[in-house]
Amino acid sequence: MQATLARQFIKDATGQPVAVLLPIEEYALVRTLLERRDQELAAQMHDMQLAANDPLFLADLHETMAAFEATDVEWWEHAA
Repeated sequence: MQATLARQFIKDATGQPVAVLLPIEEYALVRTLLERRDQELAAQMHDMQLAANDPLFLADLHETMAAFEATDVEWWEHAA
């Protein structure tokens, strides 16, 4: 008799699903998508690291922050 494995959902303390264990046959179907996602996330992280040292990006960031400074002061809740 051959054992049948089903998906196993892993939940956090609040009961929200956070992971799933897949039978190998199902994993094989999604493996390339997961690997592509990892590569895309690594590329995005690299871009963010470059931006953190890019003078034009930082100047634009500071300009945008200054433009919204008055609105931010109105929006944020102030501590009593």
